[in-house]
Amino acid sequence: MSSGNDGTVAVRTGAEVALRTNLGRTGLVISRLAVGTVNIGGRVEEPEAHRLLDYALDRGLDFIDTANMYGWRVHKGYTEEVIGRWLARSPRRRDRVVVATKVGNPMSDRPNESGLSARHIIAACEASLRRLGTDWIDLYQMHCVDHTVGWDEVYQAMETLVRQGKVRYVGSSNFAGWQLASAQEAARRRGFLGLVSEQCVYNLVTRHAELEVIPAAMANGIGLLVWSPLHGGLLSGVLRKLREGTAVKSAQGRSALALDDLRSQIEEYEQLCLEFGQDPALVGMKWVLSRPGVTGLVIGPRTEEHIDGALEALAKPLSENELARLDALFPPIGRGGPAPDAWLS
Repeated sequence: MSSGNDGTVAVRTGAEVALRTNLGRTGLVISRLAVGTVNIGGRVEEPEAHRLLDYALDRGLDFIDTANMYGWRVHKGYTEEVIGRWLARSPRRRDRVVVATKVGNPMSDRPNESGLSARHIIAACEASLRRLGTDWIDLYQMHCVDHTVGWDEVYQAMETLVRQGKVRYVGSSNFAGWQLASAQEAARRRGFLGLVSEQCVYNLVTRHAELEVIPAAMANGIGLLVWSPLHGGLLSGVLRKLREGTAVKSAQGRSALALDDLRSQIEEYEQLCLEFGQDPALVGMKWVLSRPGVTGLVIGPRTEEHIDGALEALAKPLSENELARLDALFPPIGRGGPAPDAWLS
């Protein structure tokens, strides 16, 4: 490795092939591990956030994912402000990282400060650029679907931002498979590149994306970025952590809600990981990284150890036998059969 003037490290080993990939059908090269920033503000304070971002960048993780609403525990937009101050610490840093943010969720209770209207998309982009302290956003993602707005209006706004040089690529998050297909068909009619990525929840206990989202993404050259690969900590050794009193995120949110229904499976999962001789969090991430169509993971690190663990998951994949045993414990919906709609035909 060689260090840059801003403290970053250029990876020049065989691991670089595993660490980096193209985003969908584009020429944009990203690290397969994106540094998700939802924990900044409330769970991770600004000085520690800056240290984590430095640590990640030093190890080749140059893809930063955020959203305009993140930081809501302090105020909406706070996380982008923290990232902006981090970017400003080095004159070269902005050129070395890929910055992704999102638009669509409410920024206030005012009627035109949410959704995907042309007015809101453009105004929200301008606000994100100010908070991030940058002239452009590499990947501008629609955070959610807006059923009240047609694709012509959405793309009119996105095309304007691309022409102005404020946005390089457009992505989506939490879309259904048919919505990805619809979005791409509308983009083709306009002669626009359209979506280059979809960010969705996908993990061993939440495999719905396999039915329609992943096939639609693969068919349309859309990169798949996975959020919550451990289901909010459910797959990170939650039972052991609860026994030890060390559970933090895994003791709340979607992990806590799912634990009662899935306790027996999670017990078996943690026992299986013991047999593998691997940490449950590593196993969960390795499984997602092994799946067809998956471009990369959005991790939400709170410590340097979380970053190291994700890098280890990327570097040391599971064996075919280990993958088969996980599939037996957490079988795909319909055990790999067609989507529910097809069963009725």
